[in-house]
Amino acid sequence: MKTFHTRRDFLKKTSAAAVATMGMRAPLAGLLSSCESKIPSTADSVILLFMAGGMAHTETFDPKKYTAFRKGMEANEVLSTFPSIPTSLDGISFSEGLENIASVMDKGTLIRSYQAADLGHILHTRHQYHFHTCYEPPQSVVVPHLGSWIAKEKGPLNPVIPPFINIGQRFTVGEGEELKAFHSAGFLGSEYGPFLIPDPTAGLDAVRPPVGMDSKRFESRNQLYKDLISAGPMGEFGSDYQKESLKQSMEQAYMLLNSPEAKAFDLSLEPKESYEKYDTGGRFGLGCLLARRLVDQGARYITVTTEYEPFFGWDTHDNGHTRLKDMKKMIDSPIAQLIKDLDQSGKLDRTMVIVASEFSRDMLTEGRPGLKVLDQVEVPDIIEDMKNYGMHRHFTDGCSVLMFGGGIKRGHVFGKTADERPCKTIENPIKIDGIHQTIYHALGIPADKNYEIEQRPFYTTPDGHGKVEFGLLVG
Repeated sequence: MKTFHTRRDFLKKTSAAAVATMGMRAPLAGLLSSCESKIPSTADSVILLFMAGGMAHTETFDPKKYTAFRKGMEANEVLSTFPSIPTSLDGISFSEGLENIASVMDKGTLIRSYQAADLGHILHTRHQYHFHTCYEPPQSVVVPHLGSWIAKEKGPLNPVIPPFINIGQRFTVGEGEELKAFHSAGFLGSEYGPFLIPDPTAGLDAVRPPVGMDSKRFESRNQLYKDLISAGPMGEFGSDYQKESLKQSMEQAYMLLNSPEAKAFDLSLEPKESYEKYDTGGRFGLGCLLARRLVDQGARYITVTTEYEPFFGWDTHDNGHTRLKDMKKMIDSPIAQLIKDLDQSGKLDRTMVIVASEFSRDMLTEGRPGLKVLDQVEVPDIIEDMKNYGMHRHFTDGCSVLMFGGGIKRGHVFGKTADERPCKTIENPIKIDGIHQTIYHALGIPADKNYEIEQRPFYTTPDGHGKVEFGLLVG
């Protein structure tokens, strides 16, 4: 039986884990690490395009029977609120509004059988924590983000460019503290944590001092910052490894500040015609453009998110159909253009691009069949108002994921969901440990990679049980 965790429990335990992690020594390579195998890599970089908030599979990449809105319709009738459109793959359809992404699906793999975890209760930030770390929260230590593992094990492609970059997520809205809980390198050290760019149009501001800050003043501030760290919890409880890692992260930031590569963060240097293809009126599209520019300069891992803020974006507790029209306009052109640009430049061969969300949505089912959880959204049996037309409940048993490049098969479909409600996975289920281990494998990181933490081996996936899904990979 799953333990019920409230948001307060989540915060309390992750905060305690943060303090515990500060007191750790350097993570020791465990005995099991000695059996690591050498894996030839097919990818150098990863870009995760994260649709935060719960992207309905039947409204995007796995459409079912379309039923147009009419007053007095039964909620049970509604499987998809958009007509289907063809893709570049014979016999495979997407939902209307995703025509551009549909046109590039011959360059990647469509997964229709991702199953999100049963965590005992639907809470977006807990499921996002699980998706990004592969571990169910809360944990007794601060668990490294997927990007941090990659940064640590692969190192930077370009020593000037931060190996792990997060674009688009603010921590000043909604559940900011819960989001911070998994945007961390944990015991791996601060130098492998995310370089945060909340607004891609202000990317250059993230790598240069404020106006009026000359080099001498900057050095003085930098020394003051070091003194504050020494006098704070890190100085008192942090290990030598943690302190050295923090110092390295600061040195990396200073090196970037004075490098020519800093221009990659300046979107004003992008040609107007190219800029406009990504500019869909929000931060996500320009985040995709910034990700492309940074991969060109040697970024190792990048997350671009539509950003999670409760009841906004993909978090469709009401007005699902209307909201998705806007969300599709935001993502359709930029995602497709990113794939086209990477493919044209030859970068797609060694850059893996993933489009995913923490879970899906359904009109009626909360959770999954057989493991239904407490309803969080009121859905009437008879729909009289447009605001009730759409996928509003949280569904975990059938989610879509797109993967391109970096050794991923081209023009491939993996898995299947039922055509009738509940539209659950019925072929080739895959869970987050399989997704993570497949990414690590493509990068040449072995499944037995672990560090000794709290006198036990800590793996990239829980207990090292994640299995590579070779059905997604070429060869």
